[in-house]
Amino acid sequence: MKAVIQIVQSANLSVDGKLISEIGKGFVIYLGVKKGDTTAAADYIVKKVSAMRIFEDENGKTNLSLKDVGGEILLVSQFTLYANTEHGNRPDFLSAERPEKANELYEYAVKGFQNNGYVVKKGVFGEHMVINQVNDGPFTIVLEKCVDNE
Repeated sequence: MKAVIQIVQSANLSVDGKLISEIGKGFVIYLGVKKGDTTAAADYIVKKVSAMRIFEDENGKTNLSLKDVGGEILLVSQFTLYANTEHGNRPDFLSAERPEKANELYEYAVKGFQNNGYVVKKGVFGEHMVINQVNDGPFTIVLEKCVDNE
């Protein structure tokens, strides 16, 4: 499982021109599910992201967590995080989990963040989404929990 975490001042997501979700200060997290991923990988991502101290404190040090700043999460499922670009110019997505299982683990992660006290807004699984975000920093972290290190 792979998460791309970006600090934002705000973000919104729409499908077919209709606003679906929006957040203020917080994280936009793009979540990719790889074949073989389990709830243990999702638990790892949720625990690690929840504990990350990557917001600046009053001294300019990255020392505050999302909870410390009262931030929200926009969690977006993104199978393209598992694009294989080694051969040719068109990526394949053979490493990405099949949609039913990926959506199950995505929803599991949503619940995990909610159970940790976060406001979580979602994308629409499997749909073409338009996401507008105002990145802050920019500050981006890529976090991955490989199946073989569970």
